[in-house]
Amino acid sequence: MKKDFSGWPGDCSPEQLKVLEEFRAAVTNMGCTNPPYDDAYLLRFLRARKFDLTKALQMWSNFIKWRQENNIDEIDQFAFTELEEVKKHYPHSYFRTDRKGRPIYIERVGQLKLQNLFKVTTQDRLVKYYCQSYERLLKDIFPGCSKAAGQPVAQTCTILDLKGGSMSMMSSQVYNFVQLASKLGQDYYPEILGQMFIVNAPMLFTGVWAVIKPWIDEKTRNKIKILGSKYEKELFEVIDPQNLPDFLGGKVPATEYGTNLDNEQGPWVTAENDERRAEADDEERKEDFSALKDALSGLKLGGSIGGTKIQAKDESVNDTKIPADTPLNTQIDDDTH
Repeated sequence: MKKDFSGWPGDCSPEQLKVLEEFRAAVTNMGCTNPPYDDAYLLRFLRARKFDLTKALQMWSNFIKWRQENNIDEIDQFAFTELEEVKKHYPHSYFRTDRKGRPIYIERVGQLKLQNLFKVTTQDRLVKYYCQSYERLLKDIFPGCSKAAGQPVAQTCTILDLKGGSMSMMSSQVYNFVQLASKLGQDYYPEILGQMFIVNAPMLFTGVWAVIKPWIDEKTRNKIKILGSKYEKELFEVIDPQNLPDFLGGKVPATEYGTNLDNEQGPWVTAENDERRAEADDEERKEDFSALKDALSGLKLGGSIGGTKIQAKDESVNDTKIPADTPLNTQIDDDTH
């Protein structure tokens, strides 16, 4: 029986590898080398276009143009200062991991208050926040999950909870925003969704789904399960209840995840905190070293500190003689954090 290759790193057919080689060469010829795009990144676009090189190249060209027009390489500098207020009207967060080690993304769509939401932010700023979140997912969250799982993790498990919502909330503004968000994910961050559960879906949601469905490509649609109020069995097959908030039938209390999903948790959070601590420690060491140089310069001792030559003009300080060869230990520990 012929093997069905997934097109993921380490599971490509000779034909897929050939297309990847051609795609990589074309991307390099476009000058797309900074930041570097590895094979895993390129394969997402190839899988999205079923390894059709022409279609994948068109998708990539649109992607690069969009990144340049929206300055995505600098999106990490965008300050979404209203996030706390936004979550009051639109609770959402990454929270822990599923049984495959994938980050779980949760939105309490049923609690969405769109009119209030757009009193504290704008659609343009929300789209920038989405882009920033996707970039963080690729650069920080997936690597953190991969390290914890001991294997590559490159997709999410998403839960959209419709409890508390009504069909009246599905205004034209909501439809437009859903369409915009869907396009953003499909066109510029393909193959990131691993699985999606839409839970607590009322019977009338079938009408809403009929409108939304055409905006979503077939491959993505096949990853989505629409469930009513009895969803726990299917959800628990994918997610350990110990990693699931209690409002979804899990064991995690509100004190852990926060009223509006304020408390993000997951292996990536630890990694990010470690990185911030390392940066702070490095900055502190630099300040200490600078202070030490200044202090020793005041003593007018011979020699050099950190490559800065210090001339010994006078070996006396407050009439106290200090031998020129006094062993002053000025080494700064180069600990790795």
